[in-house]
Amino acid sequence: MRELDTLLTRYLDDSYPAAGLEEQLAFRALLELTDPVLWAYLLGQQVPADPVTRHVIEHISATRA
Repeated sequence: MRELDTLLTRYLDDSYPAAGLEEQLAFRALLELTDPVLWAYLLGQQVPADPVTRHVIEHISATRA
């Protein structure tokens, strides 16, 4: 899905290098999710249980605007 690729690449370029190890690992774990699950997280239809993952999703979602 092109929209997901754009959002994830933007996070990877802009935020990933400065992120802490825990946040980097959470981002890598997000890449293992299916597109529908990841998209549901980014649209706020589902919320990750893990607070670090939730933080990464919130950060990525903020770049959609």
